[in-house]
Amino acid sequence: MKYEILYPEAFPVVRCELQYGERIKAESDAMIAMDTTIDVEGKMQGEGVGGVLKGLARKFLAGESFFFQELIARRGPGRVLFGHAIPGGILDVELDGSYGLTVQKDGYLASSQGIEVDTKMQNLSKGFLSGEGFFVLNVKGSGTVFISSYGVIHPINLEAGQEVIIDNGHLVAWPDYMEYTIEKASQGWVSSFTSGEGFVCRFRGPGVVLIQTRNSDSFGSWIQSLLPRSSSGSGSGSSFFGNDD
Repeated sequence: MKYEILYPEAFPVVRCELQYGERIKAESDAMIAMDTTIDVEGKMQGEGVGGVLKGLARKFLAGESFFFQELIARRGPGRVLFGHAIPGGILDVELDGSYGLTVQKDGYLASSQGIEVDTKMQNLSKGFLSGEGFFVLNVKGSGTVFISSYGVIHPINLEAGQEVIIDNGHLVAWPDYMEYTIEKASQGWVSSFTSGEGFVCRFRGPGVVLIQTRNSDSFGSWIQSLLPRSSSGSGSGSSFFGNDD
């Protein structure tokens, strides 16, 4: 499979060239355009009861879609364009089967054949404090994985023994062999929360941690702060637009 990430710094899309019989798996609403030689189908991760359980885990535990899209070159070679809904980066990661990726909610976009996507449970403290929830995605196998983010994706490469502290709202993906701990951003509880950071993640190398340059939760809070607030009560019935006299 040949591919190219177009417009990498501003609303990127991926253009894939599939040969006859090749297929690519993507999130359920990722496809933008495709040649007439390509078919798109809704698929579960796996068949039978196991596939249903994995789909339910993705939907209700990890907050992802129940179905994937599967784009198949059934009538000859063809091109596919796909992207993601939020403004942000797309990064391709090559996996050789020796390790997997732990991916936060909404971070997985698509993958080539040979890649499996499962739901992984974090331990109690990490799930409760990390901001990612108790369940994340575990992506493993041999092939190409496309990771998406809110904002640009920035890799932090850690040598053996090197540490970095990352705000948990900016995490995208990291190798599943990396160890990390959750801790307060500052020494005191009051300082941690008044600083606006709360909890952070301390990663220890070796490994590459992928972060996003923007925080979707913070952006959502900012948008909400701009919306007009309606006042409820039993008064004159005035609305945001004023009274009709």
